[in-house]
Amino acid sequence: MSTTLENIQQQIGENTILLYMKGTPQLPQCGFSAQAVQAVMACGERFAFVNILDNPDIRAELPKYANWPTFPQLWVNGELVGGCDIIVEMHESGELEKLIKEATANAETEQE
Repeated sequence: MSTTLENIQQQIGENTILLYMKGTPQLPQCGFSAQAVQAVMACGERFAFVNILDNPDIRAELPKYANWPTFPQLWVNGELVGGCDIIVEMHESGELEKLIKEATANAETEQE
């Protein structure tokens, strides 16, 4: 039986691009998650997500693990990028797409 912390570490480790959010990309359950999903989807790469509303243990533990109190949280290559405001700012400046495209390209190179 793995702990919630182990589950979080495994999710972050196994997914190059991971968004912890309220709801799903198709049906976000809060405005901040909706904005974050739109920004990440606009980058054109596949990403994983965890609906924290379906995972109350992750919802409780992730803010402590990440030292980031709010959701959504975007993780790329095992590193916390940030929440909604940072994601949207990075998207508007073009930084987010660059980060996500590089991460995806690196992950594909490692799999070959």
